[in-house]
Amino acid sequence: MDPNTFPTKGNLILAKNSLELSRQGFDLMDKKRNILIRELMELIAEATDIQEEIDATFTNAYRALQKANIQMGIHEVEQVAYAIPVENSIRIKRRSVMGTEIPKVEYDKTERKPSYSFYHTKMSLDEACEQFEKVKELTIRLAEVENSAYRLASNIKKTQKRANALQNITIPKYESLVKEIQEYLEEKEREEFTRLKVIKKTKA
Repeated sequence: MDPNTFPTKGNLILAKNSLELSRQGFDLMDKKRNILIRELMELIAEATDIQEEIDATFTNAYRALQKANIQMGIHEVEQVAYAIPVENSIRIKRRSVMGTEIPKVEYDKTERKPSYSFYHTKMSLDEACEQFEKVKELTIRLAEVENSAYRLASNIKKTQKRANALQNITIPKYESLVKEIQEYLEEKEREEFTRLKVIKKTKA
């Protein structure tokens, strides 16, 4: 048997303290969950907007690329594509939201000059490059937002489990323990009062 469940005044104080801590813990978990849910809703809305923008930009980019293929020839466009440098400026940092680490993506946003000659190319190729550059930036933003949303959702689930455990198991357990100890001590006090009364009456 757990010594902390023995019906003593010391254990009653311990049980009341544990109950108070459990209630405070539940309140903190509830606030944390609400904050995380609000952050998640904002990220979901942002991801939806970015996805719509990506779809529209992709459509424009492929339309311009198709036009460039027709005007310049697919082989010529392919050769120009090889001259475009690989994106290697992406850096991933982290920030914390209520204990949840979410990624913050940084990259070189300086305007890049075309890596091909204007003499043998068409304006449609310039437009395609510009649109695909925009797609790249939007994709980076979308990856950051979706990854952040996933991590927040995972933490919300953990926080919900902890809050439920406190609300449905820990708090009722200590409430029951406090009640049992209080009832036992009150009963003992009544017995002691009755015993003293009988002794006093006998002496009288």
